[in-house]
Formats: sequence, structure tokens, C-alpha cells
Amino acid sequence: MTIATSADQRVVSDSIAAWAQARDVRSAVRGDLDHSADSWRPLWTQIADLGLFAAGVPESAGGAGGSVEDVAVMFSACGSELVPGPLAPTMAAGYVLATQGAELADEVMAGQRPVVVPATAVAESAGFGVVDGSVDLGLIPAYVSDALVAAPLTFDGGTVRWRLIDPASCRMETDAVAGPLDGTAVPVRVRVSELSEEETLALDDGELFVALLHVGVIAYQAGVAAHVLDLAVDYAKVRTQFGAVIGSFQAIKQICADMLCRSEQLAAAAWDLARALDDARTGTGDQGRDQVELSRLAAAVLTADLSPANAKDAIQVLGGIGFTFEHDAHLYLRSALAARMQLAAGEPQRAALAELGRAGGRREFSLDLADAEARRPAIAATAEAIAAVPESERRAELARTGFLAPHWPEPYGLSADPALQLLIDAELDRVGVVRPDLVIAGWALPTILEHGTDEQREKFVSPTLAGEIRWCQLFSEPEAGSDLASLRTRAVRTDGGWLLTGQKIWTSEAHMSQWAVCLARTDPDVAKHKGITYFLVDMSAPGIDIRPLRELTGRAMFNEVFLDNVFVPDSMVVGDVGNGWRLARTTLANERVAMGGSGLGKEVDALLRQLDSSGAELTGAQTLELGRIIADAHIGRVLDARSVAQRLSGTDPGATSSVRKLIGVVHRQSVPEFATDLLGCEGLGATAATDLLLLNRCLSIAGGTTQILKNAAAERILGLPRG
Repeated sequence: MTIATSADQRVVSDSIAAWAQARDVRSAVRGDLDHSADSWRPLWTQIADLGLFAAGVPESAGGAGGSVEDVAVMFSACGSELVPGPLAPTMAAGYVLATQGAELADEVMAGQRPVVVPATAVAESAGFGVVDGSVDLGLIPAYVSDALVAAPLTFDGGTVRWRLIDPASCRMETDAVAGPLDGTAVPVRVRVSELSEEETLALDDGELFVALLHVGVIAYQAGVAAHVLDLAVDYAKVRTQFGAVIGSFQAIKQICADMLCRSEQLAAAAWDLARALDDARTGTGDQGRDQVELSRLAAAVLTADLSPANAKDAIQVLGGIGFTFEHDAHLYLRSALAARMQLAAGEPQRAALAELGRAGGRREFSLDLADAEARRPAIAATAEAIAAVPESERRAELARTGFLAPHWPEPYGLSADPALQLLIDAELDRVGVVRPDLVIAGWALPTILEHGTDEQREKFVSPTLAGEIRWCQLFSEPEAGSDLASLRTRAVRTDGGWLLTGQKIWTSEAHMSQWAVCLARTDPDVAKHKGITYFLVDMSAPGIDIRPLRELTGRAMFNEVFLDNVFVPDSMVVGDVGNGWRLARTTLANERVAMGGSGLGKEVDALLRQLDSSGAELTGAQTLELGRIIADAHIGRVLDARSVAQRLSGTDPGATSSVRKLIGVVHRQSVPEFATDLLGCEGLGATAATDLLLLNRCLSIAGGTTQILKNAAAERILGLPRG
């Protein structure tokens, strides 16, 4: 829920919050809604002293030499506290002016001259035409008489360029706006006359100005979304209704979990745009700018929708108190709505993103692997040796070298930390070696490695890596799906082992597996999470009856498995008897870290292939929907990259993995639905799109239903009480 990834960034963020709270800026914002007094103006030099306008400017240009990511963290803190004023345009103009050596840069960075932009110019840079020295700039948020106005201008039909207008060099006619929506930046209608091109100052890099402007707007809204989540959660923990705090109600948990997902996405989007700019300013050529544009468009699409949605949901959780003028909730909603309007509801960005996505535009993430770089020559040599062996022998060679599961402990893996894992992935990808999927073994073997006996490790790990053993998982039961602790399969003591009796269901690939991991109840007289033991079951043992379950797709990959006095020897019990619940939740100290591919996911890639092959023209509405789908796919990849970056830096990714699954399910189900809509009546026959639509209904059920996962996120991440 925060953009900050370092201790220093968190300290700066905290200092901004402390400054804003000491000056009660939210009360000033509320006051400006009734009687606009531009209450931010007396605070402007103090805001500048916080470093907001100079932090990202290179030291060589007179700035503090920080990163754009640092700037995004600061703006998020400002959004959380509703710090008012034209923060984003002033920061963006200060940066560009400083890098082009303009004299005005020092005044802007020091807070002596604020910079404002016309509201419509945030999303659209088509340009305002200056005719005979006159131009109507429309509404300008936070306009004051001494502010510099940055606007994309064209004089007498010439080229559009971003320029700064000094009110002293022309005539400004202004009209106040009654009943402003947003108290952080009260708008004024401005018309300019007697303006000459020579009296304006051109910004040498208009694209950079726009990108930085978006960093400010989007990071600020990430702070807004995070703060309203905190408002809702804090209230839900103390507000009592029907004899219980409302945070224990599933309805409230579901809302708060949705808010968490939106907040995480916005933090990731702001982080990604800032990182893209940081990478671009140290790179060369146009590739960096293309990456910035992708990130900017996707972040704008998400911000326009997600920040207002979070603010609305916060008011819903707060109930009547959230509908009062004195509560802060509406101030955040107003800010979010104002941002949505200035981003044109994300529609032009959706259209542009759809075009870029169809043209092959993809975000490429760079990660710092310096800690493992010294090992690259050796890793590269091993990868090349693996690639050189015949295809039929490649899996065995991957297993022998530890490259198949490098995060596993030696001798089966390499005990690889995140940096080394990513380096191995990169080198295998370079030589075209694809690892086989361990499927269920990827979950089963870590438990054996961590808690099994030497005999169990010797018997199962190497043969599984070599592809000689296939695994299934006998966990779910007809009466114990998401509520796994309610399982009824019983294990009764017998000479030399246990007799297992019961029914398992939804077992993938049971008909193709040699072994299974199985949970069974060994003590029915203790609490349901206790008395469960973890067994390894030979799927060829007498008493096992496997019956295929035909899915709604018509295929049969799931199975029912009936156990009738199936003997399991003591040597096939993993860990202590009665400790199976804890073992089922095992994760290795070194977890698998992977960046994922360069595509947008199999669903989106399939959709784009369908569009290319059909050659059909999309309607305007369909283009906007495609742009939204690509934005969702993009942010999923960003969340993956952010999680990896946090792991590389030794930081706990926190809520990222839970959020990734929740938003990923919705996205992956929506894409084939859109693809099927595009087919029209052609979808009445068998198509890849309709097949995927049907198949993906399992995603919100398998591995824990979406609703249960939302409850878990609300309880474990947000701290809401169990009902």
C-alpha cells in the first residue's frame, strides 16, 4: 500500500506526513471549498523546503540528485495527507527547466514561483491554438496571479510545444468558479490575450514534462487510495453493530479487500512509471521513452478508475459519518474525482494503449543482479552445456546441475537466493532451455525437503526431478474445500502404519500420478486444525478407486479418489503425527522467484492473435475495452516485477502475492469473455476463446475461492477480526 521500498524513503514520507498534520492542511482544504482563499499559497515555500520540487533533479542541474522513484514516494505521502497546491506541474516544470539550464528553475524549485497547467492538458496535449495573441485555456486548477502557466501551445497553426506563460508578459482574464469540486486545487477559468510567442519560454522536453506531471498526479492518487483504505479499516475495527465490530462482517471484509487490491495496484503503477523514467534518463535511444509511455498510459487508465472507487467504498464502510462535511472522507473522494476528470476518465489512454498493445508494445523490466553477477560466466557455461545435450536428456541434466529447482536446498537445488535464481532464469532463456513444470510436485516436494526423513528425501526428490514420479494432492473433500481443516478422511492405527478411509475430490491428474500427498484425520477428538497428519500415498496401493470428473469444458482432468482401508506405512508419514496442518502450509526459506515472460499472459496473447487473424475493425467501445484489458495485464506484470524487486532488496513483498492472485483471476476471466463477445455468433461453434472462457471459471474456485481469499486478506493483511 506504499510506494516506498527503502528505509530512507519511509523516513521522508513520515516527515511529510508530520509536517502536514502539524499544519492541519486538511482543514484548510475543507475551508477552501466554502470560501476559496488559496490556503496553500502561504505554505508553498515550506512545501518546497520539504524537497518536493528538487528531489529528483540531478545535482549537476542544481537539484538534490534523488530518483524519480523518491519523488513518487514523496507525492504519495502528500496525497495521503491531501497537501494542497499545484504540486505535480511545479515539480515537472522545475525538473525540465533545471535540466535545460533555464534561470527560472531555481525560483520554481525554491517555491517562489508555482506552476499550473490547464485541466484539459493533463490527458490531452493536442495544443491550444493562439490566434492573434489570444487563447482560452479553460479551467486551471490552483491558478494564482503569480503562477507560471505551462500549456501546449501552437501559434498561428505552427508546431505544438509546451511553453511557460508568465502573467507579467501578457493579459490574463480570470473568472472564479463557484462551488469547486476539489479544495486542494480550486480551479479558475483563464483567458489569455496580448500573448506573443517570443514572450513564452519553451520547455525543451515536453514529453518528459508530461511524464513527470503524470508521476505527480498518479503517485498523489496512490496516497489518496491508501489513506481511504486506512480510514475504512480503522473504522471497521471499532464501529459496533448487532453486537459485533463491523469489521468481522464478511460484507465489510470483501469491500476492504477490494480496496486493498486497488491500493496495491496504484502503488505499483506509480512505482513502475517512476522506475521507467529513472531507467530512461540513464539509457539511450528511444526504447526508454517507449517504456515510459507504456507505463504512463497504463497508470493513467488505472488511476482514473481505482482511486475514485476506493474513496467511494471508504464512504460506504464509514456509513453516515462518512457522509458528513466534517469528516475527511469526502475530501479524498473530491480529489480522486478531480484527478479522474483531468485524466479524461482514462479514455484517450485506453485507446492509445490498445494501439500500442496490438503493435507489440511490452514493458521490459530491469533488475539489479549485482550480487550474483560474478557468477554469470559459470552459470552461462552450465546453461550452454544443458542446451547442448539431446532434448530427451535435458531434464536429467537440469536436475543434476540443480538448475531445475535452484531455490531448493543442496544437493537437489543450489540454495539460490533471488538474484541467483533470476540469473539462472536469464541464462536458460538466452540458450532456449525451457524447464519442465513440476506441477503438484512443486508443492509436495518442499514439504518433504523441509520435514521429511532422509529416507523420504532419497526415495522421492531426485526421481521426481528426473520426471520418474508424478504427484497429485489428496486434500480437498466434498465437505472440506476452502475449509480444509474440516476434512473427514480418517487414518486408523494398524500394525506398522495406518489405514486411510475417505473420499477426496477435485484431484488434478490423480489418474496419471504414481504418488500423492494426503491429509487425513488421525485424532478426531481434538480441535479441527489439530489431529491431522500428512501422508505420502502410493496411488497403486489396494483400496484406491479413481473416478474421473468431467468438467464443464467436457474434459476430465479432475478426479474423485475413494480410499478404502488403504495401508500407508509409518515410513510414509511426513513430520509428526497430528502436525499435518502446519506442514500443508510449508514454504521453503528460499522461495521460488521468477519474473514471468515478456508477454501479457496467455489470455491476452490469445486475444491479440484472434484480432490479428480476424482483421476486424474494433468499434470505439471495443477499443477502449481492449485498452483496459492491456492495462490490467500490464499491472499484473508490474506487481510481479515489484515483488521480485522487493525480494532482491531483502524486503517482504507483503500483500503483493495475495493481491496478484485476486486481481489476476478477475482479469483472466474477463479476457476470454471479451474475446467471445468479439466473435459474435461465430462463438456458437467450438473456438479457442469460448473454450478458455469456460475453462477459466475454475480460477475463482481452485486453490481457495475468491471470496475466501478476500476474507483471508482482510484478516491477515488488514487485521480485521474473524467473524
